[in-house]
Amino acid sequence: MALMVFLAVLFSVVLMSGCSTDENMPVDCSDLYKAGQKLSGIYSIYPAGGFPVWVYCDMISKGKDEDKGGWTVIQRRMDGSVNFYRPWNQYKRGFGNVESEYWLGLENMYQLTRKRKYMLRVDLEDFTGKKVFAQYSSFSVGPETDGYKLLVSGFKDGGAGDSLTYHNGMKFSTYDKDQDTWSNNCAKSFLGAFWYKACHYANPNGVYLGGEDPTIYAIGNGWYHWKKSHAVGLKSISMKIKRVS
Repeated sequence: MALMVFLAVLFSVVLMSGCSTDENMPVDCSDLYKAGQKLSGIYSIYPAGGFPVWVYCDMISKGKDEDKGGWTVIQRRMDGSVNFYRPWNQYKRGFGNVESEYWLGLENMYQLTRKRKYMLRVDLEDFTGKKVFAQYSSFSVGPETDGYKLLVSGFKDGGAGDSLTYHNGMKFSTYDKDQDTWSNNCAKSFLGAFWYKACHYANPNGVYLGGEDPTIYAIGNGWYHWKKSHAVGLKSISMKIKRVS
């Protein structure tokens, strides 16, 4: 794995001059893909210029032309190895292990989407091995002064159903920064952090349950409109964005 990371970084450096950004640095995985990098893996990108940010790039084509590689993974759950019940400052700057589970950081998401148009894809897998997705033609995150507000639209169903549109227009909430519309604190009550409303149909940063567990209501890393239940936690969830030309 260390060798793969080294080679990925070396290749991304070689490709710098071919990326169409002001500083000749890759802003996202789309830049790397356009520069010829077709291997999924860990790379450094520069969402705000200056300092690099480690990220997992999904370079696999999803089928149609607009769905080809160059996806920047902004959130990933796959094995429960990382605790996602964290405070505001950690969700702001990002946390986790880019080789497995991580959150890219709200500030990085804002910097990525504030001047460029992105689409969002959410890939889901349950513990039986079934895979589905939900895709949105427009995705952006506002500045911290506006609570890192989510704007998402243009749903396309890949079997998962639409559990995210409900959260459109909401500010981000953590257990120590409650910005939802509920009288209580959604993040505290459902042991996660997200763009909660009152409260959620999607809770990708909830507890990694390892399957179905109805003993505590709606705390799991679930996607309601797929399983039609708040008791089912998923094996994997991956949120990724790709620049729209």
